[in-house]
Amino acid sequence: MGKLEVKELLDAGVHFGHLTRKWNPNMAPYIYMERNGIHIINLYKTVAKIDEAAEALKKIAASGRKILFVATKKQAKEIVAEAASKVNMPYITERWPGGMLTNFVTIRKAVKKMAAIDRMKKDGTFNTLSKKERLQTDRLREKLEKNLGSISDMTRLPGALFVVDIIREHIAIKEAQKLNIPIFAMVDTNSDPREVEYVIPSNDDASKSIFKILENITPSIQEGLAERNSEKENGKEETKTSKPEVKAEVKAEVKAEVKPEVKAEVKPEVKAEVKAEVKAEVKAEVKAESKSE
Repeated sequence: MGKLEVKELLDAGVHFGHLTRKWNPNMAPYIYMERNGIHIINLYKTVAKIDEAAEALKKIAASGRKILFVATKKQAKEIVAEAASKVNMPYITERWPGGMLTNFVTIRKAVKKMAAIDRMKKDGTFNTLSKKERLQTDRLREKLEKNLGSISDMTRLPGALFVVDIIREHIAIKEAQKLNIPIFAMVDTNSDPREVEYVIPSNDDASKSIFKILENITPSIQEGLAERNSEKENGKEETKTSKPEVKAEVKAEVKAEVKPEVKAEVKPEVKAEVKAEVKAEVKAEVKAESKSE
């Protein structure tokens, strides 16, 4: 994409802030003027801040860390989900699960539960459940997918958060602050910019405005990912050119370590035990779900 022009932001309505009586005085440096009782955002500052944020996001993506997108307001949901999916990043557009970051281990357990149900369907364990249990398990899987499906690939805490509307997503902001996770955000005139490291002063209510900001942020993430991939490719090339005798030596060492008796250790009864455990765990979860409903 070429250089972002102020006119583009103007056409998308990025400059419209909130009513002057609803303003947060800390946003004063980003306000250009007042018109008809509404604050107008200084778009020259917005352009500068977008460039700054884009550069930082590119570095995070290149480092291999995930950027978690958060937007649960109606007009932002679809736009954010689509933008995050394009760059293969996790996102939350349903209700923010409390403890999503501060209690990440528990959230990962719920995601693993989803994977366990999928495994049950593949290996036929699912069919051994009663009709009622199958129905309840499906409902549990749907619920988990709706709330956590978009973060199933996020195996560790994200490297950054990108938030639309920091007032609405205040719980996510607080959790990220506790863990020192950098926050990038669209910040409107009614919000406190001191809450976030990378402020993008902009209208966070209009879908056109949200789309325009994301349209100018995601290409940098894509560039960062491309950089990382090319580095990986170069790394592979280097390994390919390593001497064959070294490779043979490594292979021999690995073979020596993996002795035949180790293979025999995974007995069929152990496999059956694991299956039974998964089945019992999902059953218990399903029962708890139906009780709470």
